[in-house]
Amino acid sequence: MTNSDRKRPGRPAGSSDTRERILSSARELFARNGIDNTSIRAIAAAADVDSALVHHYFGTKPQLFAAAIPIPVDPAVILEPIRQTPIDELGYVLPMLLVPLWDSEMGDSLIATIRSLLTGSDVSLFRSFLQDVIVAEVAPRVDHPTGTGPIRVQFVASQLVGVIMARYIVGLEPFASLPPEQIAKTIAPNLQRYLTGELPELP
Repeated sequence: MTNSDRKRPGRPAGSSDTRERILSSARELFARNGIDNTSIRAIAAAADVDSALVHHYFGTKPQLFAAAIPIPVDPAVILEPIRQTPIDELGYVLPMLLVPLWDSEMGDSLIATIRSLLTGSDVSLFRSFLQDVIVAEVAPRVDHPTGTGPIRVQFVASQLVGVIMARYIVGLEPFASLPPEQIAKTIAPNLQRYLTGELPELP
């Protein structure tokens, strides 16, 4: 056997369209079932490839989701500071983390992606990102009383999506030109109340 006949070690075999087939299957399954209910094995089966190829091209399931959506920012850039922030400071830290990111050059691509997702057929992928990544990360930390964590984070998400719409999609002035810190300081009390304050009881 010559050197040219040997497979390169650690590099799974795959055709030139394998990566796109995996992405297509991932988008379909993530949109239909969400992140938590979609396995790498299921995506591999739908793409008719071995699971090892999915890991080879994309790494972990969150990395595959980020590639499939696509959100041009690693979720870890958002999630790691959130994990390190005390809950009673999240109301301010969240907008101070996100608004400068959205204002940056990276944010331009992010906002374009969100605009496309909100107006297209992939809105379920954006919903899955909010539900399965952001809500799943924060909700257990604010689940007091028990069962309120998800709705608390969804109220926060609703306000932050409102900021995206007013500042970047609609371009309302002077809101669109306000410094990020002014926005963060203004909405922080509401966000913190959603996270840790008393919620009105449902009738």
